[in-house]
Amino acid sequence: MSENRCAVGFTVKSGWACAVLVGGTSAAPRIIHSRRVEISDPEIPNAKQPYHAGFGTARAAGDELKRLVASVKSYGRKSIGGSIKEFQDQHSLRGAGVVVGSLIDPKTIGNDHIRIHAMEGQLFREVVIEAAEKRGLKCAVCRERDLYADAAKTLKKTDAAIRKTLTEIGRGVDGGWQAEQKAAALSAWMLL
Repeated sequence: MSENRCAVGFTVKSGWACAVLVGGTSAAPRIIHSRRVEISDPEIPNAKQPYHAGFGTARAAGDELKRLVASVKSYGRKSIGGSIKEFQDQHSLRGAGVVVGSLIDPKTIGNDHIRIHAMEGQLFREVVIEAAEKRGLKCAVCRERDLYADAAKTLKKTDAAIRKTLTEIGRGVDGGWQAEQKAAALSAWMLL
């Protein structure tokens, strides 16, 4: 194992997640690896939005919906679990940070279209969490809009200092350093 202190962070999106492996210490984090991990099978049409039948309309309950949800669970657990295993084969992981857009129970949402998005968000985050827990990792889940405030408390740093460090440690990451990667990295950094 090349790093004693590592954590993985995931920013969960519709059908995919950004995964960032962070090592070092809370005072001096560094990016070890960053990648996109598909949660839904790109070969299955509609798997990225299994609860959508069309723009703003819900897919009816039935065999098609069950098939799509089952495919997301199966494919996502394998792809997320495979990435975690690859990281664990080379590093000792302390845990997994999971950044999500919302933690609202979809059943409490009156607007059909918003509820559909919430159901998909819930499905994708549960797949990531289950895959991480199956690999023996404890998960820390955080809403994206609370992430920087939570990090300031956990890391005992100002928002400006956190953003500066994230920018610095992201230099040289293949494919650029986007908001999803920064959020995933920050969620992992808090676990160091």
